[in-house]
Parts: sequence; structure tokens; C-alpha cells
Amino acid sequence: MSNYHIKHLEEYYQVYRKSVRNPESFWEEIAEEHFLWRKKWDTVLSWDFKKPEVKWFEGAKLNITENCIDRHLATRGDKTAILFEPNDPKEAAQHITYKDLYHRVNKFANVLKAKGVTKGDRVCVYLPMIPELAVAILACARIGAIHSVVFAGFSSIALATRINDADCKMVITSDGSYRGAKSIDLKGIVDEALEDCKGVNKVLVVKRTKSEIMMKAGRDEWLQPLLDDASDELVATVMDAEDPLFILYTSGSTGMPKGMVHSTGGYLVYTAYTFKNVFQYRENDIYWCTADIGWITGHSYIVYGPLANGATTVMFEGVPSYPDYGRFWDIVEKHKITQFYTAPTAIRALAKEGVTYIDTHDLSSLKVLGTVGEPINEEAWHWYDDNVGKRKAPIVDTWWQTETGGIMITPIPFCTPTKPTYATLPFIGIQPALMDENGKEIKGDQADGRLCIKFPWPSIARTIWGNHQRYKDTYFSAYENMYFTGDGALRDEVGYYRITGRVDDVIIVSGHNLGTAPIEDAINEHPTVSESAIVGFPHDIKGNALYGYVTLKETGESRNHDNLRKEINQIITEQIGPIAKLDKIQFTNGLPKTRSGKIMRRILRKIAGKDTSNLGDTSTLLNPECVQEIMDNVL
Repeated sequence: MSNYHIKHLEEYYQVYRKSVRNPESFWEEIAEEHFLWRKKWDTVLSWDFKKPEVKWFEGAKLNITENCIDRHLATRGDKTAILFEPNDPKEAAQHITYKDLYHRVNKFANVLKAKGVTKGDRVCVYLPMIPELAVAILACARIGAIHSVVFAGFSSIALATRINDADCKMVITSDGSYRGAKSIDLKGIVDEALEDCKGVNKVLVVKRTKSEIMMKAGRDEWLQPLLDDASDELVATVMDAEDPLFILYTSGSTGMPKGMVHSTGGYLVYTAYTFKNVFQYRENDIYWCTADIGWITGHSYIVYGPLANGATTVMFEGVPSYPDYGRFWDIVEKHKITQFYTAPTAIRALAKEGVTYIDTHDLSSLKVLGTVGEPINEEAWHWYDDNVGKRKAPIVDTWWQTETGGIMITPIPFCTPTKPTYATLPFIGIQPALMDENGKEIKGDQADGRLCIKFPWPSIARTIWGNHQRYKDTYFSAYENMYFTGDGALRDEVGYYRITGRVDDVIIVSGHNLGTAPIEDAINEHPTVSESAIVGFPHDIKGNALYGYVTLKETGESRNHDNLRKEINQIITEQIGPIAKLDKIQFTNGLPKTRSGKIMRRILRKIAGKDTSNLGDTSTLLNPECVQEIMDNVL
């Protein structure tokens, strides 16, 4: 029997050693014993990081939805697969059993087929956190269509960019979405986006807010009547293990977002195996990840990982503060949640409200707590541990990325002793390396460098959609024969890893990766702006917030600065989405630049963070005088 469920530290080390000494036989055993294959593979792994090319379980045939749904029907047909908790607590929660899910996915898949969607077609899904979102992506997977979920907080411009890049032929959306006390006109955003998307010929609309919307004849159709008429039986399309399952966009440090492509077989094996171990999932547990399916966390640890294990997974539509800051704890108590996985941003926001909301709830069902999206600071870690877990539920501080598909460095609860701010040890099969500036690996403990991975794991992204060269340049060109994560890390005396943050111009705000270049491009479109630079600065709740340094043209210097700030944030909201708005905007006479014209963001970062003790030698700058002026006027 393979070690599908690791139960103590000694076993972790034993299994880890096996997984890195002979990765092929290790993953072959896991894949063979725990999943449903229509045909076995010819080769477990072939890889070359120079090209780069990675293939797992080559030649194998399967359908991921048979692994997530069909195979559970005989033993878990009446068990809740998806537990939907709506935005409004007065609206009843929905329990969707594995049997219900099977019929709903088949109906939706039949609708897609009837509308001309075939294997390999791309379908854009722009939906709120409602059951139809999970059903839609599973329906795509059932017929071999490639889903591309776009987070329903993105603007029409950001949506159009992603639709066009993936060349989607269909969009699935809803009339609107609820977010706390607000409702958002999603259909209006889609209509605006589609003015620039020539390839989309069909829009399916879910009724959620029952708001008045425009329906374009011949293109837009309400989903429900189509589902009502569709058959609930469908034989799943047989896929190759290396066929693309989905595209998911992540911010680049420059220009266009990157459409990461994930495969079918390797992604299934790795997300299922990590889910089982990182959350120590047992048969009757009720697991809740608070993320949105618009991000990789939702793909891997709300949908595919939990369902592949026959778990009950909670989908939450709302926000932690509505109707009050006790909402998370209401849900934990009501559904007797056993594993709770959320972002440090949410924890800090809840901690700010004190423990009053917690003390009135019974959280004794919690067995494991998790954090994701960014490293958790020590203060928030202790608050979470003391007040939510009552020091009985270990915290798994998980590090991973859209590109990795699954969790890479993490404690395993009840196995790995935890340490605040440290993601601790590599997961089974993961071989990290810390590299110095000269491209040499830093061996031994107590090291600090750039985090790379030496060997492929099953859920590594296979390419960037339509741009393999960019995939190579971004992840495989910095260090020879290594995957470069873009993050810095340090390793302590026992080999634990602590992630120190991005080393490029990507800022993590509330767990969202935001590239600075697209935000600067948006700001620079304002008619009075000459140039701009964005940096992150520490923020009590978000972890980091965005600080903008903006130089105005002469035409803008006499304008009211408060109005200009509003206009600049409005442009950002329209082009990228409200998540990218700037917390502070400082107008400057100039930006510090090297003689070759490169903006010295390192200096701007320090000023924004109120740390000007060591700005380095500024005398070599093209315009050193502007540094003092910026320091004098810092917000």
C-alpha cells in the first residue's frame, strides 16, 4: 500500500525520502492505487527543464470528473458533496449530494454540447461563488472543454483581455452577484467586455439577483430553461493525462496576465494527495476553504482536491464582515466545520474586531486551520492559534502558486511541529533549492536566497497559453535546470522554510498577486499624468497595500489633488478592478532613476514603508535631489 495518509513526523521523513529518491515509482504507486484510469500510462514521467517540457502519466486515459463524482456514487451517493452557504444568512444553505452533482454536471455538460462546445474549446466562466460555478467547470471537464475562470471582481477590460487571449467561444455568467450588502451587475460587465471579443458567440446566464438585464438576441440565453430540457445522463469524454484541463490567469510583473495551463492526470493526482494530507481529511469531516474559485486555491482546494477524495466541501458566497464580523464563526458552528482554510488578510481583519464575535460561538469542531495567499505575520498567527484553534487545531501555513497547481511547502497537521511565519517543510516529492545571486545553490541550513524547485511535481503548469517562450523566460531562464518561483526564502537551522516575498515587481495585496506594470499603464492613461511608479507598503489588514508615486504634466499641477486621486483610482478600477486601487497617492516632481532611466523602486519602497535608515548611495542617480523631496512629502 502506498502512504496515502501520513500520520506522524517519522512517517513524513520516510515517505519524503522515498518520494525524492525514486519519484517515478512513488507517484506511480499513488496514481495506481487511488484513482480511476480508463487506460494506464506508458511512461510515468518525462521531463526537460531546458525546453521546458514536463509530462506525467503519458499515454494514460481518464476523465477527471469520473474521479471527482462517478466513482463515489456507489458508496457516497447521498453524502453532501458541495455545501453552499449563501451571502444572505437568511437564505437556506444548499446540500448538493454526489448523486445531485452527477445529474447537475451531466445536464450542464449536455447544454454545452448542444450549444456547440467540443473537446479542446475554451469556455470563460465569470460567475459569483454560487453552485453553478463549480458545476460549470466540472461540466466543461466532463466533455473535455478547457475552462478559464475569471474572478468576478475583475473589470470588463481585464475580462476582455482574458477572453481574447484564450480565444474563448462561450461565456457563462449571471445576471448579477451579491457581495455583502451590495449587488454587482456582472452581466453589464460581460456586455461591455464582449464589445471587444469577436470570438464569443454564446453567453449563458444564470439567474441569481433577478435584476433587470439586457439580453442580446441570438447570443444570450438564460441557463435554467436549457438545463430543464437537458438529459441528466452523459458518458464522460475520455481525455489524455496531458490534455489541458484549464487555463487560469495570474498577474505578470510586466504586461499581459499569464494564462497558466494545467493538465488533467498530474493535476488530479497531486491536488487529491495534498488535500488528503495537508488537511488530514477524514470521511465525515466538513471542510471549508473561504477562497473564491476565481483563484487557484478555489480550483484545487474547493473543487478538484476535495471532490477527488469524496469530501464535503463548503462554498461560501459572502464576505467575512456581513451581516457582521461573526459570519465565519456562525458558519463554523452551524455546519460543524472541521478544517478551515483562509487568507491572512481575513484573519487580520477579524482580529481587529477582537474576540467578542468568537466568544459567542462554539468552534470546538475545528481540527485543522490553514492559511494561504501570502506569508502570515506572527501576530496574526498567534491570534488565530489562541482564539480560533484554542491551541488545539494546528495551523498549516501553506506556500504555493497558481503555477504550481497544488501546495508545495507546508506543515502536515499533527506531524510537523509548527513555527509562526514559517511554511516549514517541503511537501512529499518537492525538492526546493535556495540560490544565490550568482546562480549557485546555497547548501546547508541557515540560508537566505531565491527559492527554486529542482525536480518536476505532477501538478506543475505545463505552459503559458499561446506563449511557451514566455513560460521558459519567466520560470526556467534565471537558474539552469531549475523552476524559479519568483519568491525569496530563508531556511532555518532545522531546514524549515520561510517565504520572504516576491523578488520581482509583483505585490501581494490581500492574497492577490498584482503586477505593478499593468497598474502603472492604467494610471499613465490619465491625461494629466506624466509617469508613475507603484510599490507595496506594510498594511495591518491587507499585508501590503499599494502606494503610488505620480508625476504630473504641467497641465495637471494646478488641479485639485484629491479629485485627481479619485480619478486615478477610478481608471484602475475600470481597467483592472477595485482590488488594484491605491491606498496612497503621492504627487512628486520626479522619480529617482538610474542613468539608464530605470526607476529605483527599491528606494521608493523604503520611503513608502517609512524606513529611510539605509537608502544606499543615491549620488549616482540621474536626479538624486528628488529623493529628499519625496521623503519630505511622504504620506
